[in-house]
Amino acid sequence: MKIRCPKESLLAALQSASAVVPSRSPKPVLTNVKIEATNEGVVLSATDLEVGIRVEVDGVEVASPGAVLLPSGRLMAIVRETPAGTTFEIATDGTAAMVKAPRSEFRLPAEDAVEFPAIPTFPEGGVFEVATPLMRELVRRTVFATDNESSRYALGGVLLEFTPNSVIAVGTDGRRLAKMQGPAESRSGASADVPPIVPSRAMQLIERCLGGADQPVHVAVRGSEILVRTAGTTISARLVDGRFPRWRDVFPERPDAVRIQSVAGPLLAAVRQAAIVTSEQSKGVDFSFEPGQLVLAGRSAESGESRVELPIDHSGATVRIKLDPRFMSDFLRVLDPAAAVTVELTDAQSACVCSTDDGYGYVIMPLAAD
Repeated sequence: MKIRCPKESLLAALQSASAVVPSRSPKPVLTNVKIEATNEGVVLSATDLEVGIRVEVDGVEVASPGAVLLPSGRLMAIVRETPAGTTFEIATDGTAAMVKAPRSEFRLPAEDAVEFPAIPTFPEGGVFEVATPLMRELVRRTVFATDNESSRYALGGVLLEFTPNSVIAVGTDGRRLAKMQGPAESRSGASADVPPIVPSRAMQLIERCLGGADQPVHVAVRGSEILVRTAGTTISARLVDGRFPRWRDVFPERPDAVRIQSVAGPLLAAVRQAAIVTSEQSKGVDFSFEPGQLVLAGRSAESGESRVELPIDHSGATVRIKLDPRFMSDFLRVLDPAAAVTVELTDAQSACVCSTDDGYGYVIMPLAAD
């Protein structure tokens, strides 16, 4: 194998792959990246057997096709430390690889590419298409609510429900639940009878690899695996086992609920201020929705007390609830500061339901009042 490639495209591919390469593994071969050159181009691959990635490297000249495994960390360091605009030449004779730049040269051990696990390629048909901006919001607005530490494995992933013309993403840790939905298109009869639960870190990798707004994202579900193609990158992930909670039951019809309008930015600032004096032992903040204002109060024995007032459009009766400020902040910080937010409440013992007008819903379970 012999190729020539610019630093920028090689570094971008390595940075995407580094999120998958394990730092230590009982299978040392997994700490490598695979560079495969054909007459059609060059693909860089990495996997930890749970998540895999294939990245097409742009701007590469293939002098001789072939494949090689190179140590990910060392190759990344070599590429990163060279000046901008550098063109690399990578060649292998089967036992070692030469990585050359105009003023540097490295000889690295090269393992047999046959030893590397196969990473699936993206299928031709039966896929869903989602706009890139929506996919970014599906990840950002749900993945933070998952729980990778839970013994309930299903909580460590994001549920994706596809219909012929829509997609819903849901993440929960049992104490709060985030739901984002938007349009999707089924191509070639794509269907997902059992909604896949995608590992949280695979969802984060998908967000990291998204391309421009004009490049759609394609999703395929094949048995116990999901494949996502975006901007020349294919990500495959083994689905999370387990039964996802009946999330629709968390959004009950509450015609008697009080609905209060607010704005994400000012509300986030007020919540963060009130939370300054809270602690692990006293982490709750009291939300008191009064006529014309929201009063937030926090207190802890070691840090003192806080009281923050925020003007709101509310003329009804006072409604109080105690919430974990971290959960409310997580919801608000993924929104545009100018976004309108609706807060729905019934009483201090029932869930607080927050929503926006672009398909985002968020439920927080209340804390016990003092």
